Amino acid sequence: MAGRTILHSDANCFYASVELLHHPELRGKPVAVGGDPEARHGIVLTADYVAKRCGVKTGMALWQARQACPEVVFLPPRMDLYLRFSHMAREIYAEYTDLQEPFGIDESWLDVTASASLKGDGMAIAEELRERMKRELGITVSVGVSFNKIFAKLGSDYKKPDAITGMREWEFREKAWPLPASDLLYVGRSTRAKLYKLGILTIGDLATAPEEVLHAHLGKMGSILWAFANGYDDSPVKAEGFHAPIKSIGNSTTSPRDLVNNEDVKIVLYLLAESVARRLRENGFRCRVVEVSVRDNDLFCFTRQRKLDYATNVTGEIAGEAFTLFVENYDWGKPIRSVGVRGSDLVTDNYWEQLDLFSSVERREKQMKVDAAVDEVRKRFGFFAVQRGLMHCDERLSHLDAREEHTVHPHGYFG
Repeated sequence: MAGRTILHSDANCFYASVELLHHPELRGKPVAVGGDPEARHGIVLTADYVAKRCGVKTGMALWQARQACPEVVFLPPRMDLYLRFSHMAREIYAEYTDLQEPFGIDESWLDVTASASLKGDGMAIAEELRERMKRELGITVSVGVSFNKIFAKLGSDYKKPDAITGMREWEFREKAWPLPASDLLYVGRSTRAKLYKLGILTIGDLATAPEEVLHAHLGKMGSILWAFANGYDDSPVKAEGFHAPIKSIGNSTTSPRDLVNNEDVKIVLYLLAESVARRLRENGFRCRVVEVSVRDNDLFCFTRQRKLDYATNVTGEIAGEAFTLFVENYDWGKPIRSVGVRGSDLVTDNYWEQLDLFSSVERREKQMKVDAAVDEVRKRFGFFAVQRGLMHCDERLSHLDAREEHTVHPHGYFG
């Protein structure tokens, strides 16, 4: 696909940047987002550049981050807020191209080849995007400009924050090949170790190594990485469509007491499903898979999932499917300590699907309207203003804190 202009836009320290817009008093201080600092558990999801300079890294346990930087300020994650900013960023991108492919919540590839005649070359478009993100959203992005997706992403990683880097056909060897092989997409810790044993330290080493040697040691991935390093990636940027920029939204909780029967579990599953379904609705998503996870009081865990006949964000449908999955798969050998519900394989509200002659469209529409009305009442008067009758069977369980221990999974490159 010669002659393409591909951008990769990556929001800098995204979660922390959004939080600082809402906490301007923390600017200049080390800030990290993640976990539950009061309960003293969890990991760092992201840190601002002040915290990073102090040694705070993504994936650190909170106590480790505190050791590295005693002054760090921890903020709990607010995924709904970050998703809204992700939506707004994609609305800006949509003014330049309909070929935009999310890579997680804070990154997107954009094929702006067709926009060049109106907006200028890739570097000019990248500069305009960078300024608009600062002016309209208050966050900074780093943008890579290239002829394919792999080097566009490498360009966005090349210089941060608030920077633009070209990795075009006439310059990628000069800029990319001296970089460590681990900077290339999909060269993780294990692959890096295997490459090191072969004497391959840089992307240039990878590009000039015999492909058959790489294939012999790394299998199919060896040939893929060799092609990536040589600039042979011609995968298209997928058109803006019906898939969400994330794979799933989930909620789990440790119950205030052990759950000892199906009715106990049903109460908690419905409470969690209300949280998950509401977040799906707020962010314009529906799920095509429902997943339930269970952990007993001996800490044995299992997860089960099922594909739905229809994509949904209806609370009753998600909760009902989760409870059915639980009943079919748990034999009550032990009391249960915690459960979780997740909606995955997400699509947007614009997703269309074939109607089933044997299902009641009118009934589903009524359920959706009821959910929307409940959302509005709770938004105005609080969560407990409206409750299901089921919740009055055990008020201790129904009043547990269903805070979002969100699980957000980005789409993979080969997805």
